[in-house]
Amino acid sequence: MRGHGTYVDEEKLTASVAGEVQEFNGEVGDVVVGRITEVQQKRWKVETNSRLDSVLLLSAVNLPGGELRRRSAEDELTMREYLQEGDLISAEVQSVFSDGALSLHTRSLKYGKLGQGVLVQLSPSLIKRQKTHFHNLPCGASIILGNNGFVWLYPLQHNRKRKLEAFTPPISLADREVISRLRNCLLALTAHKVLLYDTSVLYCYESSLQHQVKDILKPEIMEEIVLLTSKSFWNMKARKAILSFPKHFVICNCCGIFTAEMLFDDL
Repeated sequence: MRGHGTYVDEEKLTASVAGEVQEFNGEVGDVVVGRITEVQQKRWKVETNSRLDSVLLLSAVNLPGGELRRRSAEDELTMREYLQEGDLISAEVQSVFSDGALSLHTRSLKYGKLGQGVLVQLSPSLIKRQKTHFHNLPCGASIILGNNGFVWLYPLQHNRKRKLEAFTPPISLADREVISRLRNCLLALTAHKVLLYDTSVLYCYESSLQHQVKDILKPEIMEEIVLLTSKSFWNMKARKAILSFPKHFVICNCCGIFTAEMLFDDL
């Protein structure tokens, strides 16, 4: 993407600096999780793991109560009552400026200020693009997989209405353990370059249940859990295939894994 540190050489965009590329180049419609870094006139600056800070305009947020009207000078004076420095938000990319900066909006009820939870910063290249990046996992937690590599984990019962309340009850020990396990599972999948989406995260969580939460971060345990996750994933794909082509797969009596062996009725 064009911007500082690039130049055009023989109709090709070339970087003029050396180093590892870690920035996130967003596209319109991407779901991102970011942190408010500055409150300016009619806008907030948001850190979204990109080269430049993203922009959230005052006109691109929902007013309290869902009121629809033009923003006034009074709204500008009370911007910090909506969002202030350090707040975490989920948003959608509305447009991309010519310099590569992102313009965000939170007009949908599923976007906005985030409540209690855990932020995990990962590589954007490992986030699989899906129709929805908001998932309620059966293990008892919810996850927002931001396209910018920021992943937000929070308790399942904390819906949008609960997140907007001034008083938020403490998270139970069981919920904290689930969120901590999911966080460590994300780090394990990232360490082995596995694509992150709801299915891979859930399979990794189930594969980690035989270990304590703190042990998941050990390299040998990480490798074991990821291998079990891959095995569960391929078994799932094989089960789907055997329903469509029952004569092309058999089940191994030793390990129970589906194998693609041809079965012929005349043999």
